[in-house]
Amino acid sequence: MTSEVLSPDLEAAVSAAAAAAPAFAATAPVDRARAIVAVADALESAKTRLVEIAMRETGLTEARLSGEVVRTAVQLRLFADTLVDGGYLDARIDPADPDFALGVRPDVRRTHIPLGPVINFSASNFPFAFSVLGGDSASILAAGCPLIVKAHSGHPDLSDATAEVAREALEAAGMPQGVFHLIHGREAGVAVLKDSRVKAGAFTGSIGVGRLLADIAASRPAPIPFYGELGSVNPVFITVDAVAERAEEIAQGFLTSVSGSAGQLCTKPGFVFVPAASALPAAIEAAAGDFLAEHRLLDPRIARSFEERRNAILGSPGVHPIVPGGIRFDDAGQGWATPTVVAVALDDFRRAKEALVDEAFGPLSILVETPEGTDLAALMPEFYEGNLTGTLHLSTTEATGETANAAELRALVDALSRQVGRVLFNGWSTGVAVTPAQQHGGPWPATSNDSSTSVGTAAITRFLRPVAYQNAPAAFLPAALRDDNPLGVPQAIAPAGESHAWGNRWR
Repeated sequence: MTSEVLSPDLEAAVSAAAAAAPAFAATAPVDRARAIVAVADALESAKTRLVEIAMRETGLTEARLSGEVVRTAVQLRLFADTLVDGGYLDARIDPADPDFALGVRPDVRRTHIPLGPVINFSASNFPFAFSVLGGDSASILAAGCPLIVKAHSGHPDLSDATAEVAREALEAAGMPQGVFHLIHGREAGVAVLKDSRVKAGAFTGSIGVGRLLADIAASRPAPIPFYGELGSVNPVFITVDAVAERAEEIAQGFLTSVSGSAGQLCTKPGFVFVPAASALPAAIEAAAGDFLAEHRLLDPRIARSFEERRNAILGSPGVHPIVPGGIRFDDAGQGWATPTVVAVALDDFRRAKEALVDEAFGPLSILVETPEGTDLAALMPEFYEGNLTGTLHLSTTEATGETANAAELRALVDALSRQVGRVLFNGWSTGVAVTPAQQHGGPWPATSNDSSTSVGTAAITRFLRPVAYQNAPAAFLPAALRDDNPLGVPQAIAPAGESHAWGNRWR
């Protein structure tokens, strides 16, 4: 029974997704993998047409968008291999053991099964990689869950065109009817999220909207998991020796990271803690001339929001511009920005914390000048709850871990690891590698669930739940738990008799 009456179009989508769920969950992994690869191939075949639409709707460059199509296809193929490998199923088998240490042990076998229909709310700033066929959608489909995508209002035509590519490819690959749907409108997305037939939600966007949706998911009569990737300022720490060794290189990398895609990336370095009186601000100012081309922001709403944040930051006491930058609006209301980099002393940063600490979604970053002897590890809990990334730039000698400040650096790395999902060394946080070990998540407010990731093969586990089978006849076991292991998936087996030796090695 649904929680509220849906419009006819939404009812058709949700009912079709619910009806398709058992059949889709039962598809052979290799068949589902072939379907996902077919979607990836179709997406790349349509790249030229789709990129043209995306350029018009988002203002992002052809090179950026073309690369994003490739990334999206790669992550689809990655999940195809992941679901056939089967490691994500975490299959565990405890055979019956009459001599178990706690009495007779039954045969217990545990694996994971798909949750059911999932709604994915698309992002604005990645019209391919975090949109209709992005990483969340890829992991949802790979998990065997019917997918309902709420299109982002910033690229509706692209969403429709991409959805058509997906539908045709999935149908041609023989997937059940109803495994993929696209809907438009915030109210429609909320209505579907509230529907009892929908079993999970995924979102990439602002903290405010993400919190609203997470609260809706949690307040349902039967709460459901909700995975939001929200806001992040991605602090960077640069040592004195690193600046002395390669100030110009760091300045170039920093400006590239801040200005790329007009700073509209959740992994943009928003704050950089630099030694007071170091050469880095001057190196940034000297290199800035190569990064002053205007870039259109995604839409007028984002542009106005960026202008407000930029003005608030520039107007805070103690803040002074290193690279002034700017933003102008054209006759259509679109905002065109150039990078802004400001500096502020640590004490002034502390005093103006409320005005400075929040994310500025656009090409702006703040250098925080820290006096010699500052306890950098203590700055993380002082200023930040949680972030997607934290970065540390070291000198070649410091990277050996044998310098006089090694203990302080280890303490900083430990502090970062407690408050971010990915710790980087001598690099920049923009450009998230699509690879099995990637972690794209972090403590609130970076994400709504700090144990999950939206990039990397672990993302598939968000849309599964564990089930144990006790004394089940072989004919009724999931294939992943059968003794003959027809899927060839990894199985963790606890042999009978081993319980009497548990812990002996530690005596």
